[in-house]
Amino acid sequence: MGTEVLRRVVDAEIGPRGVGAIYQNVDGAFEVLAAVRDPEQATGLLRRRAGWALIVKDVLQPGSEPFAIGSVWTTSDHLVREAPAAVGGQCSKCGGWFEGWSGGVCDACKQGPRA
Repeated sequence: MGTEVLRRVVDAEIGPRGVGAIYQNVDGAFEVLAAVRDPEQATGLLRRRAGWALIVKDVLQPGSEPFAIGSVWTTSDHLVREAPAAVGGQCSKCGGWFEGWSGGVCDACKQGPRA
């Protein structure tokens, strides 16, 4: 599959759960803190093979800690609050957010790991 096709598949699986969105399902209500689209990082976060992961926080549990999920958006999920309009961009590899940037792959990811 081409890169664009994979990106569309990931976008469909994540659904409207952009950074800052709050969604609800039978498990609770969750705020999306980050979207990780790098398969290696997602696999590490979820401890299983994954192409992406979301870092979320349960907004109904006081003091809850952020955690990673890899569940696909379904009709049982409901958007409570849309993600705010982007005034920056998120790296499609590491998930980092950069103010005033249009997105793509950040410079650090382009350079690769440092020895």
